[in-house]
Amino acid sequence: MKINTFGYCIKQGLKNIRRNLLFSMASIGTIVACLFLFGIFYAIVLNMKTEIQSIENTITISVFFEKGTDEPKIMKIGDELKSMKNVDHITYVSADKAWKSYVDEVYNGDEEYVNSVFGEDNPLLNSSSYELTLKDISKQGDTVKKIEEVDGVRKVNSSEGTAKSLNSLNKLVGYTSLGVIAILLFVSLFLITNTITIGISVRKEEIAIMKLIGAKDIFVRAPFLVEGAIIGLVGSIIPIGIVYFIYNAVTQYLTERFVIVANMIDFVPIGQVFTGMVPISLLLGIGVGFFGSLITTHKHLKV
Repeated sequence: MKINTFGYCIKQGLKNIRRNLLFSMASIGTIVACLFLFGIFYAIVLNMKTEIQSIENTITISVFFEKGTDEPKIMKIGDELKSMKNVDHITYVSADKAWKSYVDEVYNGDEEYVNSVFGEDNPLLNSSSYELTLKDISKQGDTVKKIEEVDGVRKVNSSEGTAKSLNSLNKLVGYTSLGVIAILLFVSLFLITNTITIGISVRKEEIAIMKLIGAKDIFVRAPFLVEGAIIGLVGSIIPIGIVYFIYNAVTQYLTERFVIVANMIDFVPIGQVFTGMVPISLLLGIGVGFFGSLITTHKHLKV
């Protein structure tokens, strides 16, 4: 009986779609348009966040030691820094390495000239340090305060302004994403409820007879829920395919035709984009269709 009931609901749901084909196509088209925009927006946001993350990974905090700090003390400070939750990676930069980097950057590695000016002594003798990268750049301020409290630490250099700018950019991208998705879902929900309402109006007498002979609300409501879910499913599958081909074509075109873009941006692979986008799109499409039908049937099936 349950199998027959399930088959009946599927059959009636498909019939409802055919009866209201024009409105069903309009609902599917709206979901396709909304989820297509969502897919494009998702790919852009994911690439932006990846680029922001790569920039964050280049932001380092330099930790300098008190003058005369010996090697065992430096190692102990390093262990304390590693134990901090927000510290992602730590690198020890000796005074000799710091001086060599300075010579390479400022004097293009011309050691003869440098020795003639500064002699063979290292002017950065007390400039050994730890270079840190953080897991969460937004917590840089709190992390710097903790580092400054470590015994033996003389000074901490950090890019507070850059960290704040990146954190603000991250929040802007996040809030914008939520706003766009909310608007798109509202439009889709509106059209689906209209479609289901028309379907109920067409079958109003039939539904009244079914309820008079004892049909339960769930039995009457189920075909409309199936109708909404199918509309949502179809409407979510189509834009996934469209976004797949567009994303591949655009990224390939940009990387092949514009060398500057290829050097500046490392596009997220299509597989990584779709790992997150596909389940979200299907969930949104089916969810909007199902809950749109649920809300509408609850409101209009009082016959």
